Amino acid sequence: MQPPQGTPSDLPESPLDFAQRNQLPFNDISYVSRALTHRSYMNENTDAVEDNERLEFLGDAVLDFLVAAWLYNRFPEMKEGVLTSYRSALVGAPQLAAFGRQWDVGRAMRLGRGEDEGGGRKRERLLCSTFEAIIGALYLDAGLETVRSVIHPMLAPAMDQIVIQRNDQDPKSRLQEWSQSHGLGIPHYRQVSVSGPDHDRIFEFEVTINGKIYGHGTGSSKHIASKDAARNALIGLGLDE
Repeated sequence: MQPPQGTPSDLPESPLDFAQRNQLPFNDISYVSRALTHRSYMNENTDAVEDNERLEFLGDAVLDFLVAAWLYNRFPEMKEGVLTSYRSALVGAPQLAAFGRQWDVGRAMRLGRGEDEGGGRKRERLLCSTFEAIIGALYLDAGLETVRSVIHPMLAPAMDQIVIQRNDQDPKSRLQEWSQSHGLGIPHYRQVSVSGPDHDRIFEFEVTINGKIYGHGTGSSKHIASKDAARNALIGLGLDE
């Protein structure tokens, strides 16, 4: 019987076992070892030559390019703004940490005692950065096409989940995320007009961000009209279709 995942008996997993378990085609296992080495481990172990921060930097750039190219080719009709939004979701910390969990990188991380006891093997930021470092290491060891062959099968299922989540998300929430991420503050909704008889009202709303009108919307209620304004703003920004 295998011990439960995350128990002391199987932590840390060796770099070789990690690579073989995930069928990662490394030629030089020392790259894997370096990719799994957190700086906290360096502070406590003289056998470690280098931590994974430089590999993390490289892996981030490699992923950014490969994901952008994958989106560009897979969705030939998608607008630039939507492509950018989906790329950000696919290479963001939550998704990369999820990829790290798929590989169970926590089992193999080389962490200092304090970081390990503090739950570092499950921490999103560490899972994300370690995954990026592994990608950087694989690029150096085996080249871009090998990384592409490894990462591409992971993207389609992740993209499906992102699309489902986006479709379920309220357009007003998405617009607010965009405006705040660009330092523009919170969107404001204003009723422009109301028409029709009492039993069949049509409301018109506009949404402004930082004093600029981004969209208009109509609906049978104020709530529907404001959501329509937000949706049209997202379309105008190239973030929706």
